[in-house]
Amino acid sequence: MTLSDTARRRPVITLLVVCQSSIGLIFGGIGLFLPLIRTDLGISFTEAGTIAAVSNLTYALMQVPSGYLADRFPPRRLFIIGMLGLNILSALFAVLDSYPLLLIDQALAGIFRALVFMPGLLLMTALFPPGRRATAMGLYVVGGFSSNILLSAVGPALVGPLGWQLLFLLFAGFGLLALALYRHLAGPATPSAGGSPVRLRELPGLLRQRIVQLTGVIQFTRLSVAQGFTFWLPTYLVVDRGQSLAAAGAVAAVASAISAPVNYLGGYLSDRINRPLLVIGGSLIVLTTGLSLLTYAPGLLGVVGVVALISVAIQIYFGPLFALPLQVLGDRNAGLISGLGNFWANLGGFVFVWTLGAVKDATGSFRAGFLSLAALCVVALIATWLIRPSLRRAT
Repeated sequence: MTLSDTARRRPVITLLVVCQSSIGLIFGGIGLFLPLIRTDLGISFTEAGTIAAVSNLTYALMQVPSGYLADRFPPRRLFIIGMLGLNILSALFAVLDSYPLLLIDQALAGIFRALVFMPGLLLMTALFPPGRRATAMGLYVVGGFSSNILLSAVGPALVGPLGWQLLFLLFAGFGLLALALYRHLAGPATPSAGGSPVRLRELPGLLRQRIVQLTGVIQFTRLSVAQGFTFWLPTYLVVDRGQSLAAAGAVAAVASAISAPVNYLGGYLSDRINRPLLVIGGSLIVLTTGLSLLTYAPGLLGVVGVVALISVAIQIYFGPLFALPLQVLGDRNAGLISGLGNFWANLGGFVFVWTLGAVKDATGSFRAGFLSLAALCVVALIATWLIRPSLRRAT
């Protein structure tokens, strides 16, 4: 595939990003409006965190099955099924008023979201030349950050007159419209990406690969930080820092505005210089510094500065990290390998979204939770250093 072929496919690429944007609205909305949702439902911080954590748990558990299915069946078909189910559940989230039913809704949402992410990642990389894999992977998740910019900027102003329930109905409608346009432009489903059928009996062998184990540690850290920080940031600003929801939304918008472009640039830079470990390691050093300083920053301007620092690095290494094991092991089991990585990532997201809420209930502060994320980044930095021999042998 040439760069001109990629240019002709830009409308389809754009709609894949837009579909990701609709998912970003749904899950970003839960984090942004959590103070209102928690008040309306009369639940604790731990219970509120569990609403997001249960979705991350089922999403994590579905990563390997989703990657396996994406290697066996047309990824486009799985992507469409996942988008349909996810947006229907988003609409139901708006009308349910029972905490147990909301937990069930979000558990199912995690399953369908897994059918969107991994097949969509394969669809996106298939639209780019092989040498731009990290760029494609970075671009795929830009949509989620882009929608968070819009949501954080205008969500607090809209939630007053419209209510969070109506906003979730609008998010679902937007997602279904984006899916319909994508289905129209993309045409019929294509065969799966894999050349020969992948078999689950190959999974134990993949798990024994050093590159899979070490990137799993980094993936666990990646989403622990990304989801723990992003999900609880508005609540931290409102509850611990005494800011209004509008101010918290503005800070979250700044964070998303920074994260969206650098996420793409991280993949582009990694492809250009062919130094994925440099991008990953540098990001982890920045995250360790920012998370250590967050709760000690004086005043709102100090917090905004630290949030900006964290946002530069929070997902910039997404593309290089997903491309790294494929660079070492090859593309044949791309869905299964990427599914393993994203399983560990979302397990981390589940653990730390819940943990930060529980720590807040136990200590009355988010400080210990954010410092634990900083310590986790140090562990991931060590894993990054240990990957060097495996990558050297592969190249």
